[in-house]
Amino acid sequence: MRKENKERFREQYRLLGLRIAYYRRKKGLTQEQLADMVDCNTSFIGQLESNNNDRIHAPSLYTLFCIAKALDIPTAKLFEE
Repeated sequence: MRKENKERFREQYRLLGLRIAYYRRKKGLTQEQLADMVDCNTSFIGQLESNNNDRIHAPSLYTLFCIAKALDIPTAKLFEE
C-alpha cells in the first residue's frame, strides 16, 4: 500500500490498534498469547496496537479475521466508533 494512502487513514489505524488492545486485555490475554493464537510475531501485535510512530502498520483482512476470532468478537467490533 502506498504511503500516501496509509497516511490518509492514520487515525483509523491508531484507533484500530487501540481496539485490538482493549479487547485483548478484556479477554485477559498478553500480546504474546494473542500472537500465538493468530500465528504472528509478538512484536507485530505490539506494532498494531501502538500504531503511533512514523510507520503505519496495516494488517491484512485475513489477519483482522484471525485476531477477531482469537478475541471471540465479531470483526466489525474492531471498526466500531
